[in-house]
Amino acid sequence: MDMKNQVKSYVVIALLSSGITLGAYELLNLGSKSTLGDVPSAFTTSVSNINAPGNPGEFTFAAEKTTPAVVHIKTKMESRGRQQYSSPFDDFFGFGDPFGGGGGGRRQAPQQQEASGSGVIISADGYIVTNNHVVAEASEISVILNDKREFKAKVISTDPSSDLAVIQIKETGLPFLTFGDSDALRVGEWVLAVGNPFNLESTVTAGIVSAKGRQNIIDREGDINPLESFIQTDAAVNPGNSGGALVNLKGELIGINTAIYSKTGQFAGYSFAVPVSIVKKVSGDLIKYGNVQRGFLGVSISEVNAKLADEKDLKTKDGVYVGGFSENSAAKDAGIKINDVIVKIDGADTKATAKLMEIVGRKRPGESLQVTVNRDGQLKDFTVTLKNKDGNTSITKGDTGETYKSEFLGAKFGTLSSSDKEKFHVSSGVKVVDVIPDGRLEMYGLSKGSIITKINDKAVNSPKEATELLEARKGRIKLEGIDVDGSRFIYVL
Repeated sequence: MDMKNQVKSYVVIALLSSGITLGAYELLNLGSKSTLGDVPSAFTTSVSNINAPGNPGEFTFAAEKTTPAVVHIKTKMESRGRQQYSSPFDDFFGFGDPFGGGGGGRRQAPQQQEASGSGVIISADGYIVTNNHVVAEASEISVILNDKREFKAKVISTDPSSDLAVIQIKETGLPFLTFGDSDALRVGEWVLAVGNPFNLESTVTAGIVSAKGRQNIIDREGDINPLESFIQTDAAVNPGNSGGALVNLKGELIGINTAIYSKTGQFAGYSFAVPVSIVKKVSGDLIKYGNVQRGFLGVSISEVNAKLADEKDLKTKDGVYVGGFSENSAAKDAGIKINDVIVKIDGADTKATAKLMEIVGRKRPGESLQVTVNRDGQLKDFTVTLKNKDGNTSITKGDTGETYKSEFLGAKFGTLSSSDKEKFHVSSGVKVVDVIPDGRLEMYGLSKGSIITKINDKAVNSPKEATELLEARKGRIKLEGIDVDGSRFIYVL
């Protein structure tokens, strides 16, 4: 096993995942969200001019400033098993469970499990950044403030690619952290990690930045577009720290603690945080659009090394090699060619693919970048207008929150968010956003957060379409989909 894979195999996400994402806007109906432009927030406030103590060991200023804005997040999720029960009609009609369990195996009643993590308040009106894996599978989210007040929270939206999420509590006048500059971080600089490890609230640990731009840290189970450029530190981080703050000595947020390097599941020397340059972009998009607006260069890339430079007769041994283009590539349209080596983007050196991806990841479709390439020993500059994954420059809105109710199933359906599609690897379907007590879905053990992909063998693409198919039913209904635990189901009702 090579070193990269060995390191990857030892990384344990600091909080094991909780249940299914609860939808972009409809989780607990806590009211419409405000825009960040009209309240104090990390997006509108700066403290960069504060002369905070820089003396190694003088951490009190940053600790006192940070702890009021770091919250304890507690989640509940539903765990299910199967019991041997089957409808007498299922096998007769040939719709037995193809995944084991016999017939239309009825599931056991949900059993509540609990988990905990951390979050960072970024606005006075209750927007909180945390990790996606802290809230992704929760059926209920509680936020405990530093002053012990407790609130129910709703999920605004999530982004599995960066492992970030935004939730909100209904409160105003809250303390919040301001965004620092993760680009300016230097290896060896002192940082503090603030969170709630092992349910120990308001815990502060200190360490230094050990490295920057770490990639391939988390196994994302098939996510083809992970956005990773982690800050590596030796500040002690343990389960429960996930979603907590990594701050500099000014008390500015410079990262969200996400993962640890460990053979045991507990801290063993290194931890990893999503840099605030990514946090700021992702959280802003989730709040404004309901999903992340990602701009793409449309290139196949690899990091240049001595071997690649010799094989391709490159005139540089530093940079990111362009090996191919996607369809409707923004880079190709701008004049970049195969065998070019990208050495700078917007004036910043791109010696590693992680740095390139981080810079591009801050931009939206339609925005431009200045790309400098080394072509046969000559430096050339290109202006690239980024495109979205569909090959155009449009901004796409996330879930509208519109739901439709099916009296027949005893459920409400909502639109699949982009994060739902990524997580469950589906391109269509509807999400069960509510299960009505004593309804058919509850009887069969399907819970809120399940995905219905087909009704009577027809793929469904919207809550309205799913409801119309159910209302127009004649005879029995065949449902296909994915449960909150990722298992596929086929039921005939």
